Amino acid sequence: MSTFPLRQKLIDIAVTQVGVLEIPRNSNTGPGILKYQRATTLTGTRWPYCAAFVCWCIREWGRDPEVLNALKLTPDTFAAWRPRTAAAYGFHEWATHHDLTTFDENESPGQATLHTGDIVTFDTSHIGLVRTDSPIKQIVYTIEGNTDSAGSRDGGGVYEKTRPRPYLRKVIRLLP
Repeated sequence: MSTFPLRQKLIDIAVTQVGVLEIPRNSNTGPGILKYQRATTLTGTRWPYCAAFVCWCIREWGRDPEVLNALKLTPDTFAAWRPRTAAAYGFHEWATHHDLTTFDENESPGQATLHTGDIVTFDTSHIGLVRTDSPIKQIVYTIEGNTDSAGSRDGGGVYEKTRPRPYLRKVIRLLP
């Protein structure tokens, strides 16, 4: 059975957040941003929240019984399983700890087919979710927190982005 519908549910959650902005501008805080930051173990606010955005999306995704079934988790085991790191590269350790499939883009650039719902980290210590499978191997379509229209890794909100594939560091696959 294809996991695409379940992976799309993660992206549907992320899409609802596109346009959430920092208040005040360039502050790494605001009502929308705080909810992402609270999905991690790091306290306080005014810190970069790209990883927190991904943590929040995954936490919300785990409320779906079909997702839990596909992951073979209960609500309680999902709560213990889901990422809580505020660090983009902290997702690498989390994925390894949970035996998730990862692809190292620095070792084998462009070899993995990117799937909707994959987590991608960038060489700039930034992270996002793959919005859609890309028919062009050198482009990745993402949804990211803590970026801006220019593509900064320390921006002002949640945006859909088109990134050059060579910027990727790792790909983390939640479902096959």
